[in-house]
Amino acid sequence: MSSMLYLAAVSVTLALGVGAILVLRWRNGGRPSQDARLPPGSRGLPFLGETLHYLAASSTLELLPPFFEERLERYGPIFRTSLVGEDLIVSLDAELNAHILKQEERGFQIWYPPSFMRVFGAGNITSKIGVLHRHMRTLVLRLFGHQSIRSVLLRDVQRSARDELRSWLGRPDVEVRTAISRMIFGVTAKKLISHDDAASGGRLWECFHDWTSGLLSFPVPIPGTTFYKCMQRYTYANHPHKMHVSDNLRNNYKYPAINLVDSGLRSSSLQGRKNVMKMLKQQLSERRNAAERETVDFFDLVIDELNKPNPIMDESTALDLLLTMLFASHETTSMVLTVILKYLTDNPKALQELTEEHEKILERRVDPDSDITWDEYKSMKFTSHVIHESLRLANIALVMFRKADQDVHINGSKIMICPLASHLNMKVYEDPSVFNPWRWKDIPEPVGASKDFMAFGGGLRLCAGADFSKMQMAMFLHYLVINYRWKAVSGGTMVFYPGLQFPDGFHIQLLPKIRNVVLETLSRN
Repeated sequence: MSSMLYLAAVSVTLALGVGAILVLRWRNGGRPSQDARLPPGSRGLPFLGETLHYLAASSTLELLPPFFEERLERYGPIFRTSLVGEDLIVSLDAELNAHILKQEERGFQIWYPPSFMRVFGAGNITSKIGVLHRHMRTLVLRLFGHQSIRSVLLRDVQRSARDELRSWLGRPDVEVRTAISRMIFGVTAKKLISHDDAASGGRLWECFHDWTSGLLSFPVPIPGTTFYKCMQRYTYANHPHKMHVSDNLRNNYKYPAINLVDSGLRSSSLQGRKNVMKMLKQQLSERRNAAERETVDFFDLVIDELNKPNPIMDESTALDLLLTMLFASHETTSMVLTVILKYLTDNPKALQELTEEHEKILERRVDPDSDITWDEYKSMKFTSHVIHESLRLANIALVMFRKADQDVHINGSKIMICPLASHLNMKVYEDPSVFNPWRWKDIPEPVGASKDFMAFGGGLRLCAGADFSKMQMAMFLHYLVINYRWKAVSGGTMVFYPGLQFPDGFHIQLLPKIRNVVLETLSRN
């Protein structure tokens, strides 16, 4: 008996010792602790790393989220960690971030976590480099570049904004982000694939809206994980008869996915993306067999490319690019517009100056009900200040990923760039956490990106739709402040989780506003 106890004690001791060594090796990155080539930091728990802390909600927007703030104080602006199953070097340093983005395809390459790539597909534009990336970017700019914005999209966006705002009247409660997201998605879907999502009940938008949460989740299809739920949402959209769940549960991500699906659906939960791609592929096939059309959308550009003798882009890559554009079109712009409405609600002075700017545009017109012209859009200086200030605080490009491919002291490392630190830099922005659009009167507004402003990314990956996005915001704000007033109903609390979120939404009631010109006419009579 004593010998068995002795052996058991020895076994436990050895197991604990080996476990301790493995944990230490994990936390040290599997390298000797004296390796000076890596910045300071920790890998956290095995497999989980420090992901739980990274994903923890932050209820204050006055500082960096706790994950970054605590490590900045402890390690400095460059540190190592482990997130979403990946060892990463995190950079909060503006100079290094700008250098990395400028050196893309020379010292650094694009890289994103596996869950991101599985959601968007290996052929999406964010994963491409060199000639293929430039070609894909050119295709995007043909539809959403300066010339198209000025000649076509400016008019289309105005019509969509007027119709959307008019539909809010008479409703006691409008959740701003959801409503704006639908509107923007509708405009982009028509331009990309000539799809009228409103006529189809908004089904395609709902698929993309529910799909968002899996971008930085663990790439593990285990019931209960965000990645699992993100991927299975599409299956629900395409096979609603297989689900046994109320609308209330379906829209609440807090419930484990295992309670949402029956056993037959669990095995096919990762078919969601395939179902959507199948739908898009079918539409592309139908277009290729259809007669010629007068208007040109993305499908037409793809067909022209695929019909070339030696096409640069294949069908799979084109559909992945389409998927990415449909997602990006509504997800970021709708968030920033929601932030703008929240800030304007809380800042009557800013709302008043914004309104006055747009009223002056009407006063200079012969016909106050005509569409906004290009010159009128470019004259919206304070509107532009409001947009840039909201972009700075919203941090829609929360993080960007790159991989070092040469000896730059972090050779082979995967790097997470965080523009948030630059946007809250007290040396650049006085009272950086305060919404102050007037600050841009003294600071040159960025053309593209700089080390102090990376709302749309930077370098070769500067968002091709940045100008289109800003134009949409300006048009929406014009018709909002000219024709309507609003009052907050509920929600409006902003948190980082890890990106900016409205956990309770932002609900408003829209009310008609009598224009000043009408009041003046009535007073004269």
